[in-house]
Amino acid sequence: MKPWVPLGRAPIPGTDDELLLWQRGDEFSIRISGYVSELMNSRQHGSEEALATYACPLIAERASAQVLVGGLGMGFTLAAALRSVRADATVTVAELVPEVVEWNRGPLGSAAGHPLTDPRTRVEVGDVAHVIRRQPAAFDAILLDVDNGPEGMTQEDNDWLYAPKGLAAIRAALRPGGVLAVWSVEAVPRFTTALNRAGFTVHVRTARARGDRGAKHTIWIARSPEQTRPGKK
Repeated sequence: MKPWVPLGRAPIPGTDDELLLWQRGDEFSIRISGYVSELMNSRQHGSEEALATYACPLIAERASAQVLVGGLGMGFTLAAALRSVRADATVTVAELVPEVVEWNRGPLGSAAGHPLTDPRTRVEVGDVAHVIRRQPAAFDAILLDVDNGPEGMTQEDNDWLYAPKGLAAIRAALRPGGVLAVWSVEAVPRFTTALNRAGFTVHVRTARARGDRGAKHTIWIARSPEQTRPGKK
């Protein structure tokens, strides 16, 4: 078996940890320094794709749809979103770690089919929370794969996204009837309750990491209210 070869390392803003990129043949792995388990692997991306394929068809027929992906990772969610929307759509991906964007523009890009080269892709280097805060009623769908979900590993700042104030900001950033999809490494029942309290209609789904095998991950599909019709209260 071929050995793992280190390709890059990058500090995670706001922490003492680093992301580590490794390659073995055509397989890639991203790990967090100090953790034994992988953060992501290029052969186990089924649930990352499901984050997009569960959500984007709900808004795919909207003209000039605007989709926001929080977390680039290995590009699989972005690639699946691009496959699920029309040619006039725009998919913005917000990635906190600049080196992750560069890895996806380099050797890692082949894993997901180089989605950053798609003309519909826009890249925001920075915190997805900042994008959400500054763009009210801007997006038809927001897909979040940030820090392993509501029970994160790396950044306490990510907790804001899943708290009432963050969910209120996400709802404000969505257009009427827009969709929020959230990936999590595990089920978190209290987050379902939080989404309902924030005014979303919620469906909880699961997806395997690799086909019908691998770890089972949780995906929340949360729909914001449709616009109130004129004359109705």
